[in-house]
Amino acid sequence: MKSLRNGLFFQDIRYGFRMLVKSPGFAAIAILTLALGIGANTAIFSVVNGVLLNALPFPHSDQIVSLFQKMPNFENASISYPNFEDWRRMNRTFTTIAAYRPSGFSLSGNGEPEHVQGEMISHGFFEILGLNPVLGRTFREDDDHIGAEPTAMITEGLWKRKFGGARDIVGRSIVLNDISRTIIGVVPSNFHLVIQNFQQGSQRNDVYVPIGEYNEPAFHNNRGAGWGMDAIGRLKPGITLQQAREDMNRVAHELSVAYPDVNASKQMVTIWTLKDEMVGKTRPALLVLLGAVVFVLLISCVNVANLLLARSTSRQREFAIRLSLGAGPRRIVRQLLTESVMMALAGGALGLLLAKFGIKAAIAAVPSTLPRAEQIGLDLRVLLFTFGVSLVAGIVFGLAPALKIAKADVSETLKESGRSVAAARTPAQNIFVAGEMAMALILLVGAGLMLRSLFVLWGLNPGFNPHNVLTFSVSAPESLGSQSAEAIRTALRQFHEKLAATPGVEAVSLSWGSDPMGSDNDGYFAIVGQPMPAHMADLPMALNYVVEPDYLKAMQISLKRGRFFTDADNENASSVAVIDERMADKYFAGKDPIGQYLDLNTNPEDQVKFPKLRIIGVVGHVNQWGLATDSSFPLQAQMYLSLMQTPDAAIKEGHLGFNVYVRTARAGVPSFQDLRQAILATNRDMVVFDPAPMDKNVADSIAAERFTMTLLAVFAVFALVLAGIGIYGVLSYLVGQRTQEIGVRMALGAQRFDVMRMVLRDGARMVGIGIGIGILAALGLTQLMASMLFGVKPTDPVTFAAVAVLLCAIALLACYVPARRAMKVDPIVALRCG
Repeated sequence: MKSLRNGLFFQDIRYGFRMLVKSPGFAAIAILTLALGIGANTAIFSVVNGVLLNALPFPHSDQIVSLFQKMPNFENASISYPNFEDWRRMNRTFTTIAAYRPSGFSLSGNGEPEHVQGEMISHGFFEILGLNPVLGRTFREDDDHIGAEPTAMITEGLWKRKFGGARDIVGRSIVLNDISRTIIGVVPSNFHLVIQNFQQGSQRNDVYVPIGEYNEPAFHNNRGAGWGMDAIGRLKPGITLQQAREDMNRVAHELSVAYPDVNASKQMVTIWTLKDEMVGKTRPALLVLLGAVVFVLLISCVNVANLLLARSTSRQREFAIRLSLGAGPRRIVRQLLTESVMMALAGGALGLLLAKFGIKAAIAAVPSTLPRAEQIGLDLRVLLFTFGVSLVAGIVFGLAPALKIAKADVSETLKESGRSVAAARTPAQNIFVAGEMAMALILLVGAGLMLRSLFVLWGLNPGFNPHNVLTFSVSAPESLGSQSAEAIRTALRQFHEKLAATPGVEAVSLSWGSDPMGSDNDGYFAIVGQPMPAHMADLPMALNYVVEPDYLKAMQISLKRGRFFTDADNENASSVAVIDERMADKYFAGKDPIGQYLDLNTNPEDQVKFPKLRIIGVVGHVNQWGLATDSSFPLQAQMYLSLMQTPDAAIKEGHLGFNVYVRTARAGVPSFQDLRQAILATNRDMVVFDPAPMDKNVADSIAAERFTMTLLAVFAVFALVLAGIGIYGVLSYLVGQRTQEIGVRMALGAQRFDVMRMVLRDGARMVGIGIGIGILAALGLTQLMASMLFGVKPTDPVTFAAVAVLLCAIALLACYVPARRAMKVDPIVALRCG
């Protein structure tokens, strides 16, 4: 019996193959339609698989978490080093906690000085991640404290690029910021970790140094400042995430009691699994895209099902004969399902090939913010997914024609003459077309909402004019820091003068602190004359921008009241400040802030002391947090300080690095190299790096939204084309089946336009039902996109109406062609066909 079943199975395959070869045009169209749907699904699933489903490439990665300080203005705030040390000592749920903070370094002593990106990390960091160095060892506790011998780990890329992959690299020296460090290990090139303050952006880390040896007293002693430092930890076996949160909140509460002045607002700790920290923000968009591409596959299946229904009409006599000769209905259904599954598997194989190229295109197009992009590819799970989708698709689109044949009346079919087999109108085809219309409408509405969101975002004023503004970073040698504060100010003025004198430069400003749509620098402040809160942690905060007088001109930020800095606001003048309109509205409501004084000396542990600052002006608000997210971010207040009025101690601390903003008469003139040479002309040991047009920074702030919108638009176009083809195919089939009926109508006096109206009415009925269902479904499904939209409601009536009109127009165009063909039917010829 088993051998008989196997024989029948292979017989079905051979027969199915012959039937597909017999109709190559039909087979090619069906397989290609399925390949597009399956290929798109495979490509998107490979992204979802690589980013969301695959485990992180670290041993027992589910036990690794990210830790942040929770504060009123920040869910994921940085941790002060003293608090971190107490976290590590007082917790009961972690085997290890390790800290990290980003840091740039000037690499010298081996060719021209260059900037390298790096990270300060505490001992145990790589052990938490289970990372083993290519050569050497990781940091130990005795490397990680002030006074320890300076050590460093370098990446495999830097090892090969700068040291030629020398096997004796361990024990050799590397000079970072004029400090000679002993190389103790090489970090493998396959190490990828992108989380807050760790390898964010396009530039990857090249070096790692121990964080505990950072010889800055304020870093070790100031419990109120985070210095951009975060932490990761490994949970003890059997400890849940909730238990860890409760434990760390206990620790934070005890520290708030012990140090109420700085920790009163820090009674909570934010803990995420490392995977959630890496991919959490991208999950909604990827799931929406996966849902969208499933609709594309369903539309592809519907189209092929319609093709098979039409084709089954011509095969009714064939199957009637087989049934009359003893074949059972189950045998016929199995034969048809075998053929459809064969087509689906062929479409899956071709789709897999298309997906391979689609994945390459997707990786090239993904924004740099997409985490784990290196994990995207075709693995076993993706292959099994493709096979499963192909199998299910074959059954789904093969079921309708198979059931239709199985229910056919054999005697009635055999009574028909061999000249033609007139089929009754098939309700399934109408249902399929209506379903196609509904799914296409849902996709078009999703793409339309994203498109409208982008238009709203692009129309926003970021608070500055990014056009023709180039920003870059400069790193100075340690030798400059050994000089007096006045000498450093003189060097900064020389840099400014050289840049300003470069042909094509309209305005230039050096800057410390916050970088619009880039890094942020915040601090507490008090308003002189207002009551002080009980604890420093209850003071308000503002983002700080330390700039030169031409900053306003370079960035073209609007001046609302008063004035901005001038050259006279230097180290010899009384200290002044400028605030933005949001800070003025929030903290000076009902009175003029100009002439009021601010006090930045809010933390007694700070080594740097600022004089009282008199507010001299109010400027427009800058979208620091990006076009899409700035308005929802808790910290909005912004404060500008004069760079030359920076206290001596602070200017000696900050000399090592600063940003430059240059407004040029036209983009690219002068070039970055021209500006770099202008700075090097003043000091050959300066390192000038990381140029970026401000236009790009603004565009990057909505890169994720652009990526999602682009893919949704592509899928929506696919859906629109497939739906148009589907309705065209069904109406063409119906016109062909109703040729005799049309001939009779015309012989009895019906006009050609009556025939056209009849065909268009059939099409309009299917389209109308589909659009009605689609609108109802879209009203619910677009709610899932609410967090991805900006300035547009998920139920935006303009988008819904525009999409409905567009879909109607495309559908009626698809209806028009078969309607025109019906008009041209010759009644005499049609009646003869009867």
